[in-house]
Amino acid sequence: MAELVAVVAGATRGCGRGIAVELGAIGATVYVAGRTTRSSASPMNRPETIEDTAELVTKAGGKGIAVRCDFSVAADVEALASRIDRLDVLVNDVWGGDPFVEHGTPFWESDLDKALAVHRNGIETHLIALHTLLPLMVRQRSGLVIEVTDGDDETYHGVALPYYLVKSGIRRTAQAMGAQLREHGVTALALTPGFIRSEAMLEGMGVTEENWRDAIAQDIHFSMAESPHYIGRAVAALATDPNVARWAGKSLSSWSLMREYDFKDLDGTQPDWGRWYDDIFGKGLDPHTVDPADYR
Repeated sequence: MAELVAVVAGATRGCGRGIAVELGAIGATVYVAGRTTRSSASPMNRPETIEDTAELVTKAGGKGIAVRCDFSVAADVEALASRIDRLDVLVNDVWGGDPFVEHGTPFWESDLDKALAVHRNGIETHLIALHTLLPLMVRQRSGLVIEVTDGDDETYHGVALPYYLVKSGIRRTAQAMGAQLREHGVTALALTPGFIRSEAMLEGMGVTEENWRDAIAQDIHFSMAESPHYIGRAVAALATDPNVARWAGKSLSSWSLMREYDFKDLDGTQPDWGRWYDDIFGKGLDPHTVDPADYR
């Protein structure tokens, strides 16, 4: 199998970083694209950088190439595309909405500029990436497009309206592109993590990746937390599946693909957020009376 070439849009941290590193672990060349560099911060005001991620990709066994790219700027994405001759995997993981989301505030009382910024950062960026980078895949008549979202169905869970619109919009984008791209030999799908323990989440809970279980006392649902490498291993499994076209247009999850491909998280467990959510929130089981180990 030829070495894979991938672009991970939004690879600075979180799911994007985990995905980029796990693609590196299967020997891929990964263009690590994002806004935060060692010399220039983004509005996210986080310490993680694309250079850090690129080094982790290379350390994992691949080739990491850091590319400063603002996916809301078409010229930036065009410059990225000009560097690439072949593209096997496009992971559309741009988000950049956390500072603007107002969960718990009725939409009509929320800040309209922030609401529109959520849409701009979460939807328009994905459209620009697709419009600019898909021609590479269509021309070669092969490729895999993964739209990273939150949730695998359209159930509304009380989150802010702009957040819900972005995440559901990404799923619908994958559905539409799955249909449009099929005749060109390209597969598009949507993918969600479960309870992700990103760098920001760990920091907010006052723990690190090494002692993350200490935060379970604060939130019992954190017992199901999965590292960003878990969804990364889901992407690696998809990228190396010769029958990946069967997933075209579908909304998948880390836990459903774990059942399909049998990969594990960094600690050797297989967190099943979907089954946990169904039992706790669907069947009404008390999370304090069940054994989290039964769901990992």
